[in-house]
Amino acid sequence: MTALPALGPRLVVATHNSGKLREFRELLAPFPLELTSAGELGLPEPDETGTTYAENAQIKAQSAAKASGLPALADDSGLCVHALWGAPGLFSARWAGPSKDFAVAMRRVEEDLGARGATAREDRRAAFVAALCLAWPTGERLDVEGHVAGGIVWPPRGDLGFGYDPIFLPDGLDRTFGEIGSDEKHGVVWNSDGRATGLSHRARAFGKLVAALYPGGPPK
Repeated sequence: MTALPALGPRLVVATHNSGKLREFRELLAPFPLELTSAGELGLPEPDETGTTYAENAQIKAQSAAKASGLPALADDSGLCVHALWGAPGLFSARWAGPSKDFAVAMRRVEEDLGARGATAREDRRAAFVAALCLAWPTGERLDVEGHVAGGIVWPPRGDLGFGYDPIFLPDGLDRTFGEIGSDEKHGVVWNSDGRATGLSHRARAFGKLVAALYPGGPPK
């Protein structure tokens, strides 16, 4: 991999979503970075015209980096429900409508599953996907992606997350993402080989990102 520019001290999180910004603040808390968001800077939201999560993350990060003159970190993420042919997928946020009402979006997922007769646990498989892009104003870019498999439960459980978290039950746990605290959900664990991982899709993608930025292990 080509050497990447130094990161910091300021980083733009390319989002106007307060819940997503909060998660990034939690993920980036151990790092000596001064964070601001695209929303706080009044930057425009670019049209997400990509056909993949990675492409949309790139569009947002590169737009914010160019407009701010600072390194920018963006993600594009979504819930992919197998019985719905991967929906809501890239349109996960749009299912919540202009008011970002995810109670409506979650109910739509449940109603669509019901319409397809997907009531058994094995028919309600799903995955969360997160693509991260870190872009510099000079044109360099780092792209990573994280996934976590699980299933859809109903009714929604917990109010600790945001988006579709209350209906997503990750494999191996008996709590939804809406019932898991941020320290556990977003904690990044460094392995002895210098790799990093986490519980959520965003934490897993973030683990790959920081491992690429700090190949020798976590920053001291």
